Amino acid sequence: MKIYEIRNCRTPECGKSTLFNSLTKAGAESANYPFCTIDPNVGVVPVPDERLQLLGDFYHSKKVTPAVIEFVDIAGLVKGASKGEGLGNQFLANIREVDAIVHVVRCFEDPNVIHVDGSIDPLRDIETIDLELIFADLEVLERRIAKTTKSARMDKEAAKELEFQQKLKALLEDGKDAALITLENEDEEKWFSEYNLLTGKPVIYAANVAEDDLADDGASNENVAKVREFAKTHNSEVFVICAQIEEEISELEDDEKKMFLEDLGLKESGLEKLIRASNSLLGLMSFLSAGVDETRAWTIRQGTKAPQAAGKIHTDFERGFIKAEVVNYKDLLDCGSYAGAREKGLVRMEGKDYVVRDGDVILFRFNV
Repeated sequence: MKIYEIRNCRTPECGKSTLFNSLTKAGAESANYPFCTIDPNVGVVPVPDERLQLLGDFYHSKKVTPAVIEFVDIAGLVKGASKGEGLGNQFLANIREVDAIVHVVRCFEDPNVIHVDGSIDPLRDIETIDLELIFADLEVLERRIAKTTKSARMDKEAAKELEFQQKLKALLEDGKDAALITLENEDEEKWFSEYNLLTGKPVIYAANVAEDDLADDGASNENVAKVREFAKTHNSEVFVICAQIEEEISELEDDEKKMFLEDLGLKESGLEKLIRASNSLLGLMSFLSAGVDETRAWTIRQGTKAPQAAGKIHTDFERGFIKAEVVNYKDLLDCGSYAGAREKGLVRMEGKDYVVRDGDVILFRFNV
């Protein structure tokens, strides 16, 4: 099951394909020259979740199924991409439908790894990408405005939308991302969602550093500091990663990975950092279904109510929803059995207005 898509969008030679290969083991070509990645590479990655394995062992489940993320690696963008430079619009189209963009930013110095602009400057690189996305959004918006203008004279609703489109266009022409606009009502929220603008998507910055900068999470790296400061003003997430180290980690078994990370003074891998940043930025969490046949994680947005969560498993569950039996995964494990948790009053019966919480183990009752 695809939970959400994240695409690595960066200038060439920043380490994005190396990182992609490490996270997904998909084998995207990676080399020290521009446009090594030509066609999008897709990789599906299971989301590490300790709770899932604990519940699987608890029930002696025949099958344990994690949530997954779909990553798509596209070619690095260069200045002029919106006008067809490099591989241009081909790759801008590839990121139009995704939920979030992972922007891999080079923050390491290495004379043996060339940079398309000849020097290391993460803010310049961010601006290069951002401007191309803004230009692409302006093209989309101008077509929308031309269409709306025709009906605005006779349609009050269209006139309101045209006013909103003009406000959004002015923001983009000022060099600012669409995500920075203030949506004042439900109509504006609906219109904004329909436009599917590239600069309206959440962005996660992956600060790619040298191995020496990992131990302090990039605190002593001036380039990382610049990226973090920039991200604060753009409501974005940042995580520090070393693509070369991730490449080594990807070749190890699980027990070896833990030892390797400990030797480096790290508590989590780059994949775990990315998942945490993604969940935070997109407002995602997981509930669990558990039993002898299968234990499984289901990713939903924070604030999702029980019937809609049931629909993630099967549409019939949502359509015929009656109630949900809910217990926190930790309470269930501590009690030693489902019956034990029920005896202690920890298994609750919840109705259609219940807002699902992270770590809930849920059994849905339905009738169709």
